[in-house]
Amino acid sequence: MTDNIKVDIYTMCLVQDGEKVLLLNRPSKKGFPGFIAPGGKLDFPESLTEGAAREVYEETGLHVSELIYKGLDEFVDVKKNYRYMVFNYLTSTFEGSLLQDPPEGTLHWIPIHEAMELPMQSWFKRRFPLFFQEGTFEIYSVWDEEEKVTLKETIKKL
Repeated sequence: MTDNIKVDIYTMCLVQDGEKVLLLNRPSKKGFPGFIAPGGKLDFPESLTEGAAREVYEETGLHVSELIYKGLDEFVDVKKNYRYMVFNYLTSTFEGSLLQDPPEGTLHWIPIHEAMELPMQSWFKRRFPLFFQEGTFEIYSVWDEEEKVTLKETIKKL
């Protein structure tokens, strides 16, 4: 069962400015429509934090630093020997100007207390509050792509 396991590694980084966070409003044509934090697939051989900072820059125009690791959101499809890992970060240290025509959607500074009312993917809505809690989190889901059903899910504060 351990032969030929495919692993995709992604990062996501919420940029916080006081009581607001920077979110992208992604159109349907980009996939995962709705409000979401900047992030994307890690490029080999960059480190997790290098990848997170690069994704924020590419999607927003901001240079971020002092990233705080908040947790892992992981999806596993046992039938396909597939693991999808998203390493999540938070930062309030950034410089630069927002892109005028961002590639992934429109950029918005959203009050944190209002963000959960916005249209979001369910997996991001589940993860969003965890960025602002003490410590780190682990979300682990076993997914059956054929049946389109979650077989197991755990959310832990570590």
